Order: sequence, then structure tokens, then C-alpha cells
Amino acid sequence: MRVPLSWLREYVDLPATETGRDVQAKLVSAGLEVETVEHLGADLKGPLVVGQVLTIEELEGFKKPIRFCTVDVGQANGTGEPQEIVCGARNFQVGDKVVVVLPGATLPGGFSISARKTYGRTSHGMICSGDELGMGDDGSHGIIVLPPETEVGKDAIELLELVDEVLDIAVTANRGDCLSIRGVAREAAIAYGLPLRDPALLDVPGPNAFGYPVQVSDPLGCDRFTARTVTGLSPEARSPLWLQRRLQKVGMRPISLAVDVTNYVMMELGQPLHAYDRSLVQGTIGVRRAAEGEQIKTLDGVERKLHAEDLVITDERGPIGLAGVMGGANTEIADHSEAEGTTDVVIEAAHFDAVAIARTARRHKLSSEASRRFERGVDPQAAAAAAQRTVDLLVLLAGGTAEAGVTEVVAPSAPHTISVPADHPDKVAGVSYGRETVVRRLQEVGCDVYGQDELIVTVPSWRPDLQEINDLAEEVIRLEGYENLPSTLPRPPAGRGLTHRQRLHRRAGRALAGAGYVEAPNYPFVSEQVFDQLGLEADDPARRVVRLTNPLNDEEPALRTSLLPGLLGALRRNDGRGSHDLALFETGLVFLPRSEQRAAAVLPVDRRPTDAEIAELDAALPEQPRHVAVVLAGAREQAGWWGKGRPADWADAVEAGRLVAREAGAELVVRGGQYGPWHPGRCAEFVVVVDGAETVVGHAGELHPRVVKAFGLPARTSAMELDLDVLEAVGDDTPQAPAISTFPVATQDVALVVDKFVPHADVETALREGAGELLEGIRLFDVYENEEQLGDGKKSLAYALRFRAGDRTLTVDEASAARDAAVALAGERTGAVLRG
Repeated sequence: MRVPLSWLREYVDLPATETGRDVQAKLVSAGLEVETVEHLGADLKGPLVVGQVLTIEELEGFKKPIRFCTVDVGQANGTGEPQEIVCGARNFQVGDKVVVVLPGATLPGGFSISARKTYGRTSHGMICSGDELGMGDDGSHGIIVLPPETEVGKDAIELLELVDEVLDIAVTANRGDCLSIRGVAREAAIAYGLPLRDPALLDVPGPNAFGYPVQVSDPLGCDRFTARTVTGLSPEARSPLWLQRRLQKVGMRPISLAVDVTNYVMMELGQPLHAYDRSLVQGTIGVRRAAEGEQIKTLDGVERKLHAEDLVITDERGPIGLAGVMGGANTEIADHSEAEGTTDVVIEAAHFDAVAIARTARRHKLSSEASRRFERGVDPQAAAAAAQRTVDLLVLLAGGTAEAGVTEVVAPSAPHTISVPADHPDKVAGVSYGRETVVRRLQEVGCDVYGQDELIVTVPSWRPDLQEINDLAEEVIRLEGYENLPSTLPRPPAGRGLTHRQRLHRRAGRALAGAGYVEAPNYPFVSEQVFDQLGLEADDPARRVVRLTNPLNDEEPALRTSLLPGLLGALRRNDGRGSHDLALFETGLVFLPRSEQRAAAVLPVDRRPTDAEIAELDAALPEQPRHVAVVLAGAREQAGWWGKGRPADWADAVEAGRLVAREAGAELVVRGGQYGPWHPGRCAEFVVVVDGAETVVGHAGELHPRVVKAFGLPARTSAMELDLDVLEAVGDDTPQAPAISTFPVATQDVALVVDKFVPHADVETALREGAGELLEGIRLFDVYENEEQLGDGKKSLAYALRFRAGDRTLTVDEASAARDAAVALAGERTGAVLRG
């Protein structure tokens, strides 16, 4: 919201010495986010005067039309003689009043004006456009043409109000009242302790039976509709300069008098209005929900197909406007330049449901100044005053006549009342304000307050955001000054430090970083289409997601159940920017919906929640296990003088899982698997034993080519994902001192022939169990396949077994016996036989 300081001063008698920066500081202290203060005309220097065009000579022989003009500027040039000026604009003629900048002046941007020879003539100054003066576009796209009654030689800087300060305020979603000069003026009046001249305090005639007929069929969507009629408007009447300038300063373009007046009143009072050409409205004006498939052509010239939830304004023909968003083209006010301008108008000032307007604006991708205000809350009591203000301005500026008829359709409603303990703001802030301060501050924002220890507060109509006691506490705290709240550092009990879960999280991250991975945190939002790209089955539990009620991005409305979509997106972006050798990791939460959905409890803010309240809140939240994932592509080891290097492959992803498991102290079983995103022949399954039962905690390997293509990834991209919380539960990361034996190791090698489909992990597990306590280590060092030597469907697995005793040197017979026992159990479980 752009707020000119000159306009603000009309309603609050700010000290004359107060600058825009001073007002900014006051409003920021009161809780409004004033982003910038724009100094209009700060580098503008006169003489800048009103002139009248006396003659125009068309210069020939140039690529574009050029005119040599003489302009009467009165005594502003010191001689009284006509000023000779070269100009290329075409939208003025002899006799027009224009804005002239004379030699010696400086225009915005540091552009100095002097007499100079151009196009074969000497130009003593410039005839100015709005853009050249920093005013913005006035709709003419050319020279400023002033009203005929403007005095020649008058100072144009003062006439056009070119010097001003404009506060640019970022209004939060709950403060719709501050999307108006009235609302900001109220905040400034409170901040300075000054009275407010409320522009909405007008004498408004009561409703009667002579007003324009209106039928509201949906009182929940429209609880107030005011209609007024003005006739006999002059079609040639244009918006006066002061009105145009104020609209330009707040960021709006002047269009026509009737439209400019409705926009002006909207910016002044915060109440959106709409003016209909009465001659184009047929019959009763209605408010209802649209019929599915109905169509309307809005003022932007777009034909729109309506939804059944859209609230529309209608006449006998059908929709003539999207309520609270944009009017229809079939009742548009004619521009003053048209041959047959609008002379009779119907003014609409209504109050619409905020949710309905917000959904309509988003559904049609049509955000307007009106919809922005209705979404954030508009004062329903201001509708009649806004309509009266509009009528008064049209009568004053266009010579119209206000008809006596006043239509006002109102759905009965009671003011919102809140009961709040007088010391509640004290408890919330931890500061003793006292009852008098609390009552005074609430009254300043417009509340009616009664009671002693228990206050009965009636909320003003312009503050729909004040819904419960904590909202009232916030008002007191912000007006007393957030900067006045004491800063107290918490005193945690000594010796707590990080939790076990936090330590594991950090160790896993450090281990992966030490292995050459780069951490790449991602937003936890995903689209549900990503599960199709990952190749998940239709009944896969990962497809059950938690959906957000108000997502930041409509294309990603769900919370992730896997870390892979975000990481794969990061890998794709980096690869697209020329980084082809990538190893990324992320540790973070995933979100799994509970079978039973519960509504979350609202926790108190004036005391610590009880354990039961916290437990109730936790029960309403989705399960949030912490996962760890990596993705790899390109070279894992770079080529150089030390060697050829090698590409990243599935084995690196598997090793990343083993690395994380070692940090957790968990025993991880790795075996062949098959799951969604991974290549069925190059996928490893990670298994741990939980309460005596095997549990799959993750997968690793090379991604399926279809997944690689769907995500636009480099060929042979690999990935790994593990449930870090399960590893923590089964692991024992207590540091173990290594047992160093003084006795020598006995090494035995065995080569076992098994069926090709038998996993190496099963064979290794059997060998470990069969070898017993003497086995110190086991390593697979060779895999051999040859149908002629081994037989069809067979493979050979060669292991190096290391045996050692802690109290003696093993004999050959002891080592051989342990090896034979290991081979025997492997044969019993997997069908392995010694290779002959």
C-alpha cells in the first residue's frame, strides 16, 4: 500500500517538521512494515511552469514527425516573449495548456535543461510528458494537457504536486484495514497520540423504497449491498489534477472520472466500489452463485468460464460482474473520449465473504485491488459511507444529480464480542501493563471496553482480524512497543547438550561430507505426480501424503514421503548448469499420515502447555521419521596423473548406506532387492533386525532408466535412501575399544559354488554363524561365472576367512575345523559346495 504523506496529513495533524522517515519509524514501531520511503521530486528543480501553445510549425525532412512550437509562459522566462520549443509529441494543439520546463531546470534523474540546437532549430526548453516528470502514465501516452482554466505562468511543481513523500507499506494478510489511507491514518494517529479525522464519518441518508432494485440470493456470500444512483453526469468531465495525482501516487492509472472516483474512494476508505452504466444494466441487480459453465467477459476483455462457487453480480441477462474481483464488459463505464459517454451510473458498495472472493480470484488467476482488500477483510460498516462519498464527488466534479433513492440490503449480524481477563496481555508479554493501559490501548484501536477484572471487548467493524483474546493481547503489546519488551535469555540446565538423535544426525552428515558428498537441503513440498515419475506402484504406502490446506505452491500441495524427489531435482538443476560430477546428500524429515486424522489442539500462549496438551498435539501430527539419502552422477573419482578415474555407480550408493549404518552402530544386511525408482537388476535392499524380525529400512542402487528419463537426469544416476530413526533404534554407537591380540592370525580361503540367484549376503551370514567365535573377519574377494567349469546357472564366490583366538595360537586343525563348520552351514542353508 502506497501512502502519500500529503494525503495522510489531511486526516492527522502530523507535526510540520515530521518527515517520511520519521513517520516510517513510528509506524514500524507500531507493527506496520514500511519497506521504503520514496521522495518524489527530490531532484526536481524549476522553473517548471504552465504554458499555452500559440503556434505549431510542422518540420519536414526528418524520419519522425517534429514540431516547432511557440508557447506563452507569461513572465516565467523573464521577458514575457513566447518560448520557442521543438517537440515530437502529437497529442496537443494550438491553444492547449501544457507543462513547460525552461532552461536552467533539472528534471528527475538529474537531466539538466538548457537551450540547444536540434532539428535545425534552437529549442529553449521542453514541453513535458508525465513520464519525464516522474508522474507515471496518465493514459495519454504523451504530453500533459492541462485543463483550459489553468493559469499561464503558474508554477507547475505546486500545481501537479510533484514534491511529496510516499510510504510503501507491506500490509500483512490480517491487516486489511491498512489497505486504505483511513486505516494507516488511524495507526499514525495512535502512534503520535493525535486525534483522527475519520473520512468515513459522513451524513448518510437511510435506505428507502425508491432505490435501484437489488436482490441478494446468497446472504452468506454478500451480507451487505448498498446501491446509489447519480444521473446527469457530464460526458466530457475529466478527473481534476489533484485526483489524478493522488491516484498516480498510490500506483493507479487515471482512466475516466467515474472510474477514478471509485478508485479514489477505495484507496481512501478501503471499501471497493463499482460503477455501472445505468443505461446498460437491465432490470434488478442480483447477487448469487454462478451456474456451472456460465460465462462472463470481464473488463480486461477475457471471456471467463464460471465455477459454481463463484459469486457473481447479475441483471436480467445474467452475470455482469465477478463479485469483489472485476466488473463485466457489458456494463462498462464509457471513456470520456468516446462519442456517447456515460451520463447515468449506479454505484455498488458491497461486503463479500473473504474466502469466496479469495477462491474466485485464484481460480481465475485474476488478482485485483478490490479482491486484495476483500480477501484481507473490509469494514462492512463503511459501505454506505463509501457510496455517499462517491456520490458527493461525482456531483461535485461532473455536475450530476444524486437521486433520492437509497438501496441497502443487510443480513442481520451482531458485533463480535470477546471476554478477556484484564491481566491477560501481562501474562503473554511477561510485562506488567496494568488494567488502565490495556483498556486505553484497546479503545485506541476502536474497541468498546467494559468491566473490571474481566473485560468485555466489542471489536470494531474495521478489525475482523481480532477474533480471540490473544489477538487483543497482541494489540496492546504492539502499541506499547515490541522494542520495550525485556530480553531474557533462557537458562537451560547444565549437562543436557544434544539429544542422541541430534548427535547421530550430525555424525551421519559429517561422515557423508567426509566421503565427498555435498549437503543439499530441499523444501519438503512435492506434487503427487512425482510418484508416477518415481515408478511407485498404485498401492505403495509412499503415495499416501499429507496435503496442505494453504500450500505455498499450488503445484506442490503435499508434504514429501521421500527425500529423493528434492535431491533428484537438485541434481538435475546442477547438471543443467554445467556441474556434471555430482554427489549430493540430505538428512531430513519425511511426513507419513496417520490412519486416524485428528484436529490439532490450540495451545495457550500465556503459560506452558501441560504434558497432556503437548501429547494431544503430537497425536494430531503426522509421523515424521528422519531419513538420509544420497544421489550420484558423473565421475566418482577424477582422472589425472594418478589414474584413469572411475564413474559413480550403484556400489557407491550401497557403500553410502553402509557408512551411515556404521555411524549408527547398526548391523546392516545388504541383499538384492526391487523397489520403484531403482533398476530391478541393480538394486540393493537394506535390512535390519528389529525385535527378532527383519525390517527393510532402505534401498540403494542405480535408478531405473524410466525414472532417469522422467526426471531429466544424467544416465546411470544412482541413489540411496535410509530410515535414520530405525538405525538409531537398533544401533549401539557406544565407542568400542579394539581388541588387539598378541597371537597371530590364521587365514583360510574357500571358494563356494552356489546358484546364481543366491545372494552373497545369505552365504556370508551362514559362513559367519558356522565359523563361530574364532572368526575375526570375512571378505568376498572374487566372483566367478563359467558354464563349462561350474555348470549352467552357477557362480563361484571366493571368501578370505581370518581366524584368531585371544588366548593362544591357533593350530591348523582348529582353523580348518572352523572353516569346515562354516562351509557345512553354508551348504545346509544355501546349497553351497566347495569348488573342486
